Amino acid sequence: MPFRYFVKQLLLPPGILLLLLALAWWLRRSRPRLAGLCFALGLGGFWLMSLPVVVQWSAKALEREPALALDEWATLGQRADAIVVLGSGRERGDSAWGADQPTGVGLERQRYAARLAKASGLPILTSGGLHYDTPPTEAKLMADSLLDDFGVTVRWQEGRSRTTWENAQFSAQVLLPEGVKRVVVVTQAWHMPRAVWSFRQAGFEVVPAPVGFLGVDNARPLGGWMPEFKSIWQSGQLLNEAVGQVGYSVFYR
Repeated sequence: MPFRYFVKQLLLPPGILLLLLALAWWLRRSRPRLAGLCFALGLGGFWLMSLPVVVQWSAKALEREPALALDEWATLGQRADAIVVLGSGRERGDSAWGADQPTGVGLERQRYAARLAKASGLPILTSGGLHYDTPPTEAKLMADSLLDDFGVTVRWQEGRSRTTWENAQFSAQVLLPEGVKRVVVVTQAWHMPRAVWSFRQAGFEVVPAPVGFLGVDNARPLGGWMPEFKSIWQSGQLLNEAVGQVGYSVFYR
């Protein structure tokens, strides 16, 4: 596995929070005050990440592109030449299917892209490479699912990318020679600003088509102040995206 994977998992929550708790246990006798601080930061971080209301507030800061209006779907063909669906990993070896499958997030993107394609008549490109060099590509998993589950045939597959930046760069190598310069990009709402920026840098005009908004009323008991395990995962996704946006602004300008 790539070294950067381990670094990211250790330096971003919940990895860094687990390290703080482990450090608190290690220092409990030699440096009790420092151990107490590490314990408070680690436990407090987990508590904040577990709150749906924190997910909602955090997502609002990242979800800067509005949703497409329903009456815009049919007219997308006037504004774009193709739909690009970004990959989101895979579920490994589910015995119910006998093969790897797109993630739940990926299926959410595919469903939305299929609806847009049927309404507008635009062709689709799926973008996503190998997951730790294990075939098939995410692009193929999505293309197969779009056909089998949603009845939509994918015209192009970009199967080399591992990051959002590569999604855009390698999609450009496929689409620009075909005269496709205007694309509808489908990804999560919190991921959309970085995706739009990357595709514009690659030479595209972009119509954002975000899905999966988290910065909305969470409809949880007590206004979202009760901890939930699901919120920890969502908070981790949002923190990863915030760091990614900062990193892209530094390394890709």
